[in-house]
Amino acid sequence: MHAEPTATPSAPTKAPDGVDPELHWYKTVYQGDTQAQFTLRSFLMGSALGAFMALSNLYVGLKTGWGLGVAITACILSFAVGRGFQAIGLFKTNLSLLENNAMASTASSAGYSTGGTMVSAMCAYLLVKGSHMPWPLLMAWTFLLAVLGTVMAIPMKRQMINVEQLQFPSGTAAAETLRSLYSAGEEASQKARSLFAAMGVGAILAWLRDAHAASTTGALALLTKLSKVPATFGIPGLKIAGQPALSWTIGFEGSLIMVAAGAMMGLRTTISMVVAALINYGVLAPKIHAMGGITRISYRGIVSWSLWPGAALMVTSGLLTFAFQWRTIMRAFSGLGALRKKKPGEGAPYREGSEVTEKDQMAAIEVPTSWFGAGMLFATVGLVIVGYLGFGIAPWLSVLAVLLSFILSIVACRATGETDTTPVGAMGKITQLTYGVLAPANVTTNLLTASITAGAAGSAADLLTDLKSGYLLGANPRKQFLAQFSGTFVGTLVVVPAFYLLVPNANALGGDRFPAPAAQVWKGVAEALSHGVHSLHPTARWGMLGGAIVGLILPTLELLFPKHKKYIPSSMGLGLALVIPAWNSISMFIGALLAYAFARANEKKAETYTIPVASGIIAGESLLGVAIALMGAVGWLS
Repeated sequence: MHAEPTATPSAPTKAPDGVDPELHWYKTVYQGDTQAQFTLRSFLMGSALGAFMALSNLYVGLKTGWGLGVAITACILSFAVGRGFQAIGLFKTNLSLLENNAMASTASSAGYSTGGTMVSAMCAYLLVKGSHMPWPLLMAWTFLLAVLGTVMAIPMKRQMINVEQLQFPSGTAAAETLRSLYSAGEEASQKARSLFAAMGVGAILAWLRDAHAASTTGALALLTKLSKVPATFGIPGLKIAGQPALSWTIGFEGSLIMVAAGAMMGLRTTISMVVAALINYGVLAPKIHAMGGITRISYRGIVSWSLWPGAALMVTSGLLTFAFQWRTIMRAFSGLGALRKKKPGEGAPYREGSEVTEKDQMAAIEVPTSWFGAGMLFATVGLVIVGYLGFGIAPWLSVLAVLLSFILSIVACRATGETDTTPVGAMGKITQLTYGVLAPANVTTNLLTASITAGAAGSAADLLTDLKSGYLLGANPRKQFLAQFSGTFVGTLVVVPAFYLLVPNANALGGDRFPAPAAQVWKGVAEALSHGVHSLHPTARWGMLGGAIVGLILPTLELLFPKHKKYIPSSMGLGLALVIPAWNSISMFIGALLAYAFARANEKKAETYTIPVASGIIAGESLLGVAIALMGAVGWLS
């Protein structure tokens, strides 16, 4: 029924015109049950690595407000650990390629999906209240948010991955990394060598940039200070409104991760991003600052204004684009609540009087829509109970927050698919704005309902990124979902106690050790909106209106002129550029431009090397970045 599988399946090709893209994938890429996938050892390995990464992301998030990707790092570590266990006799064989892919889903869920809300909403809650909430409440809240986001991704997967085949650059990089680790043959060896060489470049850059911050004494300190690569640097002499351009975030960053991501994203999205970034930070921000809408010339100061038009643009465009695909959406939800007969012994849906078709067989490996319904019910009821009993949040406000979270998760997942960046903060601010109207004087309600949106959006985007890897490798989506769902338990059990240990009280936040920048923004927005939406500067309100209008126009143009889509700016790219520093957008554009030039010069070599090199840079810089953060945390670099 499908092509004979191999140890390292090739990337799926685009379905020919008139051919169902889902069936094309099933026949040419899907690997069936020829390899182990979600197994006990993949769960244990993923749990161990996920716990390790969860602690790392908690520490880094408290320091910078950002989270580090987990899947690629986990894949490489798992392969190496498996080889080691095989050498000493603990494993008869190393994890299979698809087993490693399932392991990465568990690790990613444990290491990323449960910790994001800690460094944002929960730290903001601690700063506002002055004391921690009881640990059982935080444990329940964190787990329910992870479950909510995980099940919300179920109906989005078919449209964004199967049909549209959005890039999800980190998911693509993880799949390419796994292919290289398990590769055989000359071309595969070339790809593997290029990936590992690029990993070395990324790792060296991460060390030169980050190690000096953790190393203060001895020869190591001298070496790292002499070879220091700045986190960001500007163009000497370039000023905007009398200030160095770098103050407005227009410059370059001492990192290649965004360059590598841009190489996989393409020119359309990255051109949209760099143009929007230069207009926002170079033209609008100085004018808004002069009008009093921006109080500080810094990234945090500027984005406190620009996130409103950026979020409005992403929300309206994302929802309209999703609405245009209503037929696919209806198919995704068609199984909800419907009890269909099954043949004895068959996993595929069965209709009386008909043969089991390929469509039925594919339905048997996709995540059932009934799981979405059950998961949503469980998470919603749980959040309503915990919110009411623990924080006095009216049940209808919690239910509304869940519904709003589903809508905004669509936007966040699409942004991740197109740009590899999940605008969790921007989605949370939309919820904060909503509850600034509905419950203007209640800061607790504002923070916790926004944490529902941010937590769900982050988990959903993380799951889709992992499912993209599985899609490219021919994995079973249902088994991969179970692997990710299992990681939510592990992450919760690790992150919550660690949070109380690292941050024993409110005084631990805001200093040099844990500046908690994301929490400061959440706290500031919640307190500002406690006086109502009118407390926003008029330029922010006008910016929201303008962003919403642009977000409606661009998807409409794409629908009316599909043949000219490549000339229409990417709405997600435009919106995202308003909520991340300009140097991120500039890096992504540089990466896309380099990849385009390479493809024009030698198309065949570009097909062979672009994705492996970009994947290797992301993997190497991420892996050593995590290692440096952990070594600094335990004092090994001091």
